Amino acid sequence: MSYRDQVKYLETLQRLERKMDSKEKEELKMFIKRHKDEEEFDSVSMNRLKELHDKYYTPVDKSKYDAFFKKSND
Repeated sequence: MSYRDQVKYLETLQRLERKMDSKEKEELKMFIKRHKDEEEFDSVSMNRLKELHDKYYTPVDKSKYDAFFKKSND
């Protein structure tokens, strides 16, 4: 994983912090502190960050918007 992924996951999780339980919030705060110290995460920390991201982030289903952008047959 790269530093760019680390930033992306942290930004997303900060917006979703209200959904987390107290233990996960503490983990996120620890990750944010380490990130502010400009520390790149090791593989174990990065895997845990990715697990939190996958647990709380649900990508938007863009297929439900297809009806708005279909061409009309004239």
